[in-house]
Amino acid sequence: MDTATHMLRTGRRGPLFEARMALRDLLASLERIDLARSLAWHDVVSRYRGSLLGPLWITLSMGFMILGIGVLWGGLFRVPVHEFIPLVAVGIVFFGFVTTTINEGCETFVQAAGMLSQTSLPMFTFVWRTVLRNLINLGHHVVIVAAVLVWGGLWAGANYLGAALGFLFLVINVAWVSMLVAIISARFRDIPQAVASVTQAAAIMTPVYWPPDRVPARYHWILDLNPFYHLLEAVRLPLLSKAVAPHTYLVLAVMALIGWGLVFALFSNTRRRIVHYL
Repeated sequence: MDTATHMLRTGRRGPLFEARMALRDLLASLERIDLARSLAWHDVVSRYRGSLLGPLWITLSMGFMILGIGVLWGGLFRVPVHEFIPLVAVGIVFFGFVTTTINEGCETFVQAAGMLSQTSLPMFTFVWRTVLRNLINLGHHVVIVAAVLVWGGLWAGANYLGAALGFLFLVINVAWVSMLVAIISARFRDIPQAVASVTQAAAIMTPVYWPPDRVPARYHWILDLNPFYHLLEAVRLPLLSKAVAPHTYLVLAVMALIGWGLVFALFSNTRRRIVHYL
């Protein structure tokens, strides 16, 4: 077979072929999930090499911030400290995981440009790398949540299975958002700044630092249309011994289905060009 014919036959073969190749990439990345976990662990170790406490420095600073906000803002909102601090602690820890994973997702392919151009590793491997890296960091911060639940006397009545279900929905949705911004950021390098602005605005509009029940009923639609609100409440309410609204699970399930469908279609269409973008 001459070179021209080979190039023609190995080029784009239509949407169905591209979808199959994208699915092959996804399945190959899941088969090699240990590689993604190793890369994620290496990222964490490299980031804090030479530090005495490593990522626990962030945990300590987060703990002091939660204490300060819990005491001061609890007084401003006239909410008892033993109720307000658990609300803020769970909110900051899990909302921080969401925003950090999305923000770092923008650099997923950009930072892996060297490996992508020199190896044939599945591209989804680097998405799992970003998600797993932040899950490792979250593991350090969950200590704060556990301590606060014990201190507030909520640990015995917490619905841990419900929180696990909510966290599963949270990770599934954050993963496709991370993949989406990774693809777009590989093509347009100013996207990370736009994403950072969106997550900063979301931190204000989402009840992370304030009780959602303080929102007047006529403005509650703002919360219902906020996807970050549903992601957070699906995890926080069970840990605080409260029930999650059924429509929250519906919203998260629809988000996951539509989001992953959109991302997979985009990845199928751009998979061959991502390396050239870099």
